[in-house]
Amino acid sequence: MVKRGRIVAFFLLVLLVFSTIGTTMTGITKDIKLGLDLQGGFEILYKVSPAKKGDVIDKKALNSTVEALRQRVDVLGVSEPSIQIEGNDRIRVQLAGVTNQKQARDLLSTQANLTFRDVNDKVLMDGTDLAQGGAKQSFDQSNQPSVSLKLKNAKKFEKITRELSQKPAPNNLIVIWLDYEEGKDSYQKEATKQNPKYLSAASVSSVLTQPDVEISGGNFTVKSATQLAELLNAGSLPVKLDELYSTSVGAQFGEEALHTTILAGIIGIGIIFLYMLFFYRLPGLIAVITLSFYIYLNLVVFDWMHVVMTLPGIAALILGVGMAVDANIITYERIKDELKTGRSVISAYRAGNRRSLATIFDANITTMLAALVLFFYGQSSVKGFATTLMIGIVLSFVTAVYGTRLLMSLLVNSRWFDKKPGYFGVKKEQIHDLSKDDGTTVLPTAWDKIDFVKYRKAFFTFSSVLVIIGIISVAVFRLNLGIDFTSGTRIEIPANHTVTQAEIQREMKSLDIKTDDVVITGKSNDTGVVRVVGVLNKKEIANLKDHFKDKYGSEPNVSTVSPTVGKELAKNAMMAIVIASIGIIIYVTIRFEFYMALAAVLALLHDAFFIVTVFSLTKLEVDLTFIAAVLTIVGYSINDTIVTFDRIRENMQKFKSKSFDDLAFIVNLSLRETFTRSMNTVLTVVIAVVALLLFGSESIQNFSIALLVGLILGAYSSVFIAAQLWLVWKGKQLKREEQKEVESK
Repeated sequence: MVKRGRIVAFFLLVLLVFSTIGTTMTGITKDIKLGLDLQGGFEILYKVSPAKKGDVIDKKALNSTVEALRQRVDVLGVSEPSIQIEGNDRIRVQLAGVTNQKQARDLLSTQANLTFRDVNDKVLMDGTDLAQGGAKQSFDQSNQPSVSLKLKNAKKFEKITRELSQKPAPNNLIVIWLDYEEGKDSYQKEATKQNPKYLSAASVSSVLTQPDVEISGGNFTVKSATQLAELLNAGSLPVKLDELYSTSVGAQFGEEALHTTILAGIIGIGIIFLYMLFFYRLPGLIAVITLSFYIYLNLVVFDWMHVVMTLPGIAALILGVGMAVDANIITYERIKDELKTGRSVISAYRAGNRRSLATIFDANITTMLAALVLFFYGQSSVKGFATTLMIGIVLSFVTAVYGTRLLMSLLVNSRWFDKKPGYFGVKKEQIHDLSKDDGTTVLPTAWDKIDFVKYRKAFFTFSSVLVIIGIISVAVFRLNLGIDFTSGTRIEIPANHTVTQAEIQREMKSLDIKTDDVVITGKSNDTGVVRVVGVLNKKEIANLKDHFKDKYGSEPNVSTVSPTVGKELAKNAMMAIVIASIGIIIYVTIRFEFYMALAAVLALLHDAFFIVTVFSLTKLEVDLTFIAAVLTIVGYSINDTIVTFDRIRENMQKFKSKSFDDLAFIVNLSLRETFTRSMNTVLTVVIAVVALLLFGSESIQNFSIALLVGLILGAYSSVFIAAQLWLVWKGKQLKREEQKEVESK
């Protein structure tokens, strides 16, 4: 009997989901903060060192510096800046959407420590004596630009001027300095050298009782007087700041990257939806509904958590859709298997859900391990990628396990589909009545003619050859390491026309900047990517940006990495891969067994090394996003291996395995039963990656290539390497056990 109420409930629930998405999506997406790579801006990692001998950089000093930097950022009017302490002596500043990057950079690191001194360099007052917000640009009696100051304590100023007024000239001078450094000669010598830190000097002939002071005679312009007033209002820095790492993105770059990557996501996700509908039919429709809700939930969580959306973050969201499909496919393939045994639709649904839950859980945990490692060892936008990935993993589990099952149960329990297995992608001729089976009957698959085990030596040989080629390639050609690992400066120059290497080199030479490498990219060869030996300073970066903005109409992106940070990033990258591998070994050993864990990790390292080989042979640049791609593959491709091992473990409980041939039969059977699932899950993620590669931003092109290579190799290694290695090792273990039994008799 058909229960129409459940069907009505299904459609009402779907209507509720899509009406919620439709009415709230615009507001949610509007509130999500965009990172500097999507709206322009810059990021700097400072090393904090003492400004004076004897000072100590402790937590208090770092907090004071952060507060001073926040005051300076407030002057710029940047909304929601990110200023964070890292380690024991570093501060990372991220300013997204800042319009004048040169002004912001100068304002952040300039000391702006104002001092009032006598002719003997004795400090009479300093910047702490200024009233908050008391500096402003004004005009003196000659109508020349000046800076007016308001002091906190008029009586203190009165006392100082009374003492100076009683002294004969020139000892009655009060000298105003900016960023005075100890050990300098007297102000007269510095003034003759035209030191910009000397502002003015005035004779004090009478007692001044008002708290107002004017700095004039400093050859100010309106602009320079305004900037000085802003610096003074922002307060002095208690420490010295040195740039270790910096990156800046022009607003044009960010806007273009946002549009192209969103377009890539729409195309990729749309194709995934069509594929699921075509291959899985009714369950595919439910997958489309839950995946749509999955995307919506991701955006809701981003809004709640105030996650800053970056370009890698959008890529992670798109990839997350491909990965979220994995849980649906595992469940649907299990339901199809149960239907083929002659079970009713409702019975197959319940058994499929029950048997797929542990597999889905294991697969998500291993991916989460890699994402956590990526978060703790990643930097900046890579952390954003890891954050988005972790949120996606949790939400995919919730929507796939609970959302999909809720919707599916309403339809299945309506009894409308009791005798309609075709709606689940199962043909009538594929169904076998196993009601009287003892549990050992093997159902036919589309892959029964393939003997995966028979050619294991050929697969081992092929992989060994790949590894040897990789070793030779890395040894001879090495990797084209980006500045993230080698230090230096990377400049991305957009042009309004086709450019050549010679043209870019000529422009760089005019700036007196020596180039290490120039590559022309872009759909119309309209972008020059320049590598520079050494780290450009603030002034060189400012001149470079001004030059190319005048020349080509938009500012270039500039990234700098110091040698110290470069070594740290390389070390962290290796540590991340090692820790992720160890974590996976421990987890898979606990859930399965040690041989399976070891085989899985060797297969993953095989995949990671082949990605390195491809980048070595093609000379593609290796940067932080490359490491993110490798760790993503480490976390994701093991899903396929775990599904295979889960089926092997299940089949070992059904069939006796007393010899190598028994094990070979179980491995072959398990691979055949899971091969369709393996192809579908990899294909859905490949669709997302190819969309990113073809339609996404060029700045994540290498990231997409690494993912694509890793996904293909991951599918290969899980079937032809991991399972086969386990078979060999397990077979040897059986032989040893047989020998012991014989010897004991």
